[in-house]
Amino acid sequence: MEIQALSLHELNGLVKRSIRSCMPDTYWLQAELSDVRSNYSGHCYLEFVQKDASGNNLIAKARGTIWNNVYKILKPYFEQATGQTFTAGIKVLVQVSVEFHELYGYSLTVLDIDPTYTVGDMVRRRREILRQLEDEGVLDLNKELEMPMLPQRIAVISSATAAGYGDFCNQLEGNPFGYGFHVELFPALMQGERVEETILAAIDAVNARIKEFDVVVIIRGGGATSDLSGFDTYLLAASCAQFPLPIITGIGHERDDTVIDMVAHTRVKTPTAAAEYLIAKVGECADVLSQTSARLIESVQNRLLWEHRRVDDLKQRIPGAVYKRIADAKYALLMSQGRIRQASKLRLSASAHRLELLQQRLADAMPEKQLARGYSITLKEGKAVKDASALKEGDVITTRLFDGEIKSEIIIEHKDTKTRRK
Repeated sequence: MEIQALSLHELNGLVKRSIRSCMPDTYWLQAELSDVRSNYSGHCYLEFVQKDASGNNLIAKARGTIWNNVYKILKPYFEQATGQTFTAGIKVLVQVSVEFHELYGYSLTVLDIDPTYTVGDMVRRRREILRQLEDEGVLDLNKELEMPMLPQRIAVISSATAAGYGDFCNQLEGNPFGYGFHVELFPALMQGERVEETILAAIDAVNARIKEFDVVVIIRGGGATSDLSGFDTYLLAASCAQFPLPIITGIGHERDDTVIDMVAHTRVKTPTAAAEYLIAKVGECADVLSQTSARLIESVQNRLLWEHRRVDDLKQRIPGAVYKRIADAKYALLMSQGRIRQASKLRLSASAHRLELLQQRLADAMPEKQLARGYSITLKEGKAVKDASALKEGDVITTRLFDGEIKSEIIIEHKDTKTRRK
């Protein structure tokens, strides 16, 4: 029995006709883009994938194509509506027709796209990131930091060629108050697939010199709103939320907030607004200093006035105080004089009494008093004789009595070899 075999081309043609016959309509497809490539012809080639519930394993995959005439309309429409780049990694709802080619096999041709589905997925993803940060207790950490009174040392994370960075610097340098700012750029990509990677690297570089800065400013400006997806990542949001310095974002879009806008300390719309915010903060400090200075001057003036009045009061009180002090001194002097007189009188009286006693004793001790009592004084040559051995024979002595004197001559009698003096 002869086997009826088909060639591969014939089999593929049969599959093509079967698919065309069984699936002639278009279908709305929910899938994730894992690859997006466009070539010189303007066509876009895609790869659709579906993952299991855990999000780790692929359970379906298909090639897709957007022809040039559709792609040049569909891409800007999608990006304007979503603020999201039409790139790999996003979930889409697309209208497709099912195709099968004998050479290229099974593929899906994209005819239309519903941006609202992707917007909803983006919102859901943002909510999931924010919920995770809240569960981890870090969502509001940066918002809770105290903004420095003088945020003048500024670390800027931006692209060096970004128009927004130039606007930011010009706004600070040209502020009408003449406030000084120190701005240092930490370069990062603000669009494309490396946004997250380069901003994280810049944040790490700032953190290594944390003491040199007061605030961090992340500014973009001048880029397409379709390039915001790089700012909606968990790692970037977690790093900003937990950064130890206040972060100001001015990414330059009006329609929506990114995740890092939601976790940053302060969110403004544009780089210029970020500069104006910093100028206003320094202005607030200047106002406080001005008010404090005015209060200090007023306080000093009031104190000086009070002291002048006090001095004037003291000057008016000095004459009276001097007169009183002089009067008190005179009174004290008079009292002292009285006490001195009284003490002198007492001392003189005591001394006079003592002198009288001494005088009486002296009078009692006078020779005349002794002579009157019957005593006599023997004199030799006018000097009193106190020892008989001092006399010799022939000496003339005078015996003085109370009434008169007696002169005698010393005669020595010898008897039995003993000497006698008369």
